[in-house]
Amino acid sequence: MNRDPQIDAFLSGSPFAVVGASTDRNKYGNRVLRAYLQNHLPVTPVNPTADQVEGLPAVRSLREIDHPLHGISVITPPAVTEQVVQDAIAIGVPHIWMQPGAESTAAVAAAEEAGISVIHSGPCALVVLGFRDAS
Repeated sequence: MNRDPQIDAFLSGSPFAVVGASTDRNKYGNRVLRAYLQNHLPVTPVNPTADQVEGLPAVRSLREIDHPLHGISVITPPAVTEQVVQDAIAIGVPHIWMQPGAESTAAVAAAEEAGISVIHSGPCALVVLGFRDAS
């Protein structure tokens, strides 16, 4: 396990979603999704324009996911992350990992006020999950 108890708590359950999952294998949203897959973690890609990402059926928003989520990784611009947090609150997501560059003060505050455990301003999931780019 990791030394950060918040990351350990995030990774201790499942399933997950990657918000900002990209069909472009060079983008972080795709790499984070592949990191989950490389670690055999159940994950749903969230992309507003794609039907599939890395062979998995994609949903347009968190609100389309029909099962409870343990955690989400967010790889979106900060203004979009603020809306993602509102969606996460609405569906009861207990853990959010804002990847570097996705966080905003407002998004972090809204999630924390809702009682969500938020990882932000810290390590990237790619490092923690040991991503190997075998494009």
